[in-house]
Formats: sequence, structure tokens, C-alpha cells
Amino acid sequence: MSLVSVIIPAYNGEFYIREAIASILAQTYTNYEIIIVDDGSTDNTRQVVEALKKDYKGSLIYIFQDNQGVAKARNKGLEAAKGKYIAFLDQDDFFLPYKLVEQVSFMEAKPDLGLVNSGWDIVNQAGKIISTVQPWHSLSQLNTTALIIWKPVFLGAMLFRYSWLQKTSGFDSQLEQTSDVELVLRLAVMGCQGDWVKQSTVGYRQHKHNASKNSLLQAKELNQMLEEFFARLNISSEIKALEAESRYQSLVWSAWRLYNTGYLAEMSHYLAQSCAYTDKYATEIVLDWIKYFKQYAAEYGTTINVNLLSNSSEWQQLIRKLLFLSY
Repeated sequence: MSLVSVIIPAYNGEFYIREAIASILAQTYTNYEIIIVDDGSTDNTRQVVEALKKDYKGSLIYIFQDNQGVAKARNKGLEAAKGKYIAFLDQDDFFLPYKLVEQVSFMEAKPDLGLVNSGWDIVNQAGKIISTVQPWHSLSQLNTTALIIWKPVFLGAMLFRYSWLQKTSGFDSQLEQTSDVELVLRLAVMGCQGDWVKQSTVGYRQHKHNASKNSLLQAKELNQMLEEFFARLNISSEIKALEAESRYQSLVWSAWRLYNTGYLAEMSHYLAQSCAYTDKYATEIVLDWIKYFKQYAAEYGTTINVNLLSNSSEWQQLIRKLLFLSY
């Protein structure tokens, strides 16, 4: 059985990290090492990990660094990793028991793959399932085009062949919110092939301290990152041709995230930007926005009140502007 290195970046994670580690120890696959990179925690993260380490007979590596951000923490973990495969787990999430055995078996049977992805359970603070995300229903293939346009990236649901990650420079430490997406985009450009393991393998915990709650920074960074990505001189014309659809999808996704976190003016701004990346008619665009808002809300176990959205001043102003420009 091939060694898997499971990398957990941690920052003030004393509340959940015990459960994260326990979910690795509960794996039906047993040939793994756990690498925890403490990114300058000021709480009891170190004490929790050290206590677990005393009772665990396997390889549990604890690395402390001054606070430098999650990208540098993951890169530090990669430097220490010895596995053929790399899995990432955030401190507040947890693997389901068959995560590693299913994904490793899949990768071993398909040596040309550089990564596999799966579904994930969105859970509440207590770990109870709210909804289950199964992206393969709308995205049957995980090829280069799919990765670049749709960017279905949740690291906890993925497994990487380390030899592919070693061809990159790792995560971009200049990015706070989107270094994972940017890395996968680079892998896709390099020809890294992916595929789906069609089941949930991880619980993605929702709580008030989620880093992803910073939707303003997330939206700004994603937009800027994609602009710089498609401006690179070394990308092919085939990749460049995917820019419009990729930018459109990300702008609408960001708009939904902003709406969901109460930033309606910013939501309107990103939806307006998305119009530059589609040749649809105005009425088609509006219906498309609503369709995606409903889809994204359903994935997170919620619903969209279309009447409330449509009656907001921000939405009405946006629609008036859109209809005016279409004539």
C-alpha cells in the first residue's frame, strides 16, 4: 500500500483539530503519515496535538512556524511529506472513514491520473449533515476544460499524486483565499488529468469562524487571480479560449457568495462585470444568474427567496442598467 501524506495547516485550531486528527486515525486505509503545520497559533493547538501524539504509535509530525498564512503552511507540509499521494485536511473539517482507501485505490488503478476529486458533506458546527455536494452530476468529466472553467476545488475532497505537485512551485503564498484554486489551474495547464470518485469523502464544517466567510476578499482575490492567470504569456491559445466562460462562472459564483453574506451592492457589481464575458441576451443573463444562485444555495442546504432578491434596490438598479444597455 502506498504511503499517503495528510497535511493539516492549523491556526488557533484547538476546538476542532482533535476531531480532524481522529478522522484520519479512523481511516480504513492505514499507510499514512500526518503532518500538522502550526501557523503561529496562540491558543492550545500545540498542547492538543502533543497530547494526541503521545498515544499515537504512527507517524505524526508537528511543525511550528511563525504566522505566514495557509499557503506557506501547506508548502511547509509538502516539504516534509514522504508520501506517494498527498491529501489536505483543514483543521475544522474531517475525513469520512473510507476517504483514503477509495481514492488511493482509484489512483493506483489509473496511473495516468494526477488528482482525484469527490463529493463532500456540508455539515453544521456540530458535524451534522446539512447537504451533500456531488459535482459530477453537472460536470461529468474532470478534464482540463472542466477544471479551468468550473474550478471545482475543495482540497479536503481531493487526493494528489505527489509527483505532479513536485512539478509546481507549490501554493502561491501571495494569495490568502484562492491559492488552492490557482494551484489546480496551474496543474490543469501542465496537463494534469483528474477524475471523480463518486461519493462524499469529507465533512466541510460551517461555523462563524470559517476563513471562507470573508467573501469580500475571496471575490476580489479570485477575480484578480484569474485576470493574471489568463494574461500569462505561457498559456496556450486553447486555454486562453476558455477565459470568458471561466471568468463568467467565477463572477457569478462570487456574486452569490456576496449575496449570501449580505453584501448586495458588491453582488450587483460582480454580476454587472459578468456581462462582459457572455454573449447572451439580457433576459437570458438574468435567468442564468437566478438559476446559478438557486443551484449554489441548494448545495449549501439553503434556498433563495427570488422575490426578496428581485425586490431589492440593488437588484432592480442592476436590471434597469442591464436592460438599458441592451437596447
